[in-house]
Amino acid sequence: MAAVKRYAVAATGEWFDEEDNARLPAGEVHAWEQGRNETVCGLALSRSRLARFAHVGWPDVFPESGGAADRVRRVCPRCSAAAGRQGGDARPRWQRVRPRP
Repeated sequence: MAAVKRYAVAATGEWFDEEDNARLPAGEVHAWEQGRNETVCGLALSRSRLARFAHVGWPDVFPESGGAADRVRRVCPRCSAAAGRQGGDARPRWQRVRPRP
């Protein structure tokens, strides 16, 4: 069986939430696998000047999650496709309906 990957978040900006006393992502967010120096879509973290948020999970950056999405302006579509997205506007996986005989 394949192991389920858990992605953290890398973002172009950050802000400090006084209520939760935590640093949270802002701006454009990307999925990031801990231990790697690049995002899921292939951007180098240091060259792109992305801040790492190891304590924020990838599902928390979507507005419907109610998590750390307060100041997220854009979610990388390539990272969403690779890391998965849950919610009402997520597309279902591709499936062949009528294969040719």
